[in-house]
Amino acid sequence: MKSFTYNLCKLLIDNGRTEELQQKLDVFFANDRLTMEEYTELCAMLTPKE
Repeated sequence: MKSFTYNLCKLLIDNGRTEELQQKLDVFFANDRLTMEEYTELCAMLTPKE
């Protein structure tokens, strides 16, 4: 089961609200609000597709 923080960040990404989201993900991960798996998955979603 994914965390509340993960679900919220995914919703922001899905809605295109990604300004400065990478920095926020870093802070959430550093404060144990995201697991390594969740953090990696969200970061991959922020990476532009070629």
